[in-house]
Amino acid sequence: MPKPSKGPRLGSGPAHERLLLGTLATQLIKHGKVETTLVRAKRLRPYVEKLITAGKKGDLPARRRVMKVITEKGAVHTLFTEIGPRFAQRNGGYTRITKIGIRKGDAADMAIIEILAEGTPDKKKVLSQAEAIAKRAAKAESSKKAAAARVADRIAARGKIADRIASRASSAPVKKSAKKADAEVAAEGVEESAPVKKTAKKAAAKKAPAKKAAAKKAPAKKAAAKKAPAKKSAK
Repeated sequence: MPKPSKGPRLGSGPAHERLLLGTLATQLIKHGKVETTLVRAKRLRPYVEKLITAGKKGDLPARRRVMKVITEKGAVHTLFTEIGPRFAQRNGGYTRITKIGIRKGDAADMAIIEILAEGTPDKKKVLSQAEAIAKRAAKAESSKKAAAARVADRIAARGKIADRIASRASSAPVKKSAKKADAEVAAEGVEESAPVKKTAKKAAAKKAPAKKAAAKKAPAKKAAAKKAPAKKSAK
């Protein structure tokens, strides 16, 4: 398979490459500019400039050579009646390629290839268009990042709420068990203090008769003390 003259081969083979370049050239001649990948734009540039050179001649053989490539008669008519006479005093350099950034899907370098206008070229318009495309892409990317950040914040908030609920659920039985333990300790203290009080009461009850007996003996002792002086006087 022969290698292409300039740039990498496009498509799956030579026939596919010719059809692809012919379609791009037709659209470029009809609309004046085409947005495509940078590789295709660089490969299309010399291809279209040869067609424009043939359009400058304007004779029948040149028209037949062009119609082998471009099958649309309207595009051929535009090439020979408008574009060719426009560059009658110019030798080459009929097109311009402007890079416009990277495509989102496969990160391919994108570019706009256009046919120069007569007089001052309107490169500023193309640059402004490229800037607008880049701004739209950056805005869309920032909005996606903001949406992703909001989703991440929501997920984090839900996780925090779930952790709080789990911590509360785990701490509730511990508190209840602590309360139960305090109640059991208090009950045990009451049970322990009750026997002590009972024994104290029993001891007090045992001492009460002894006190009564002592109280009864006390008057007898006093009477005995009164009789003692009487005995001494009798002597």
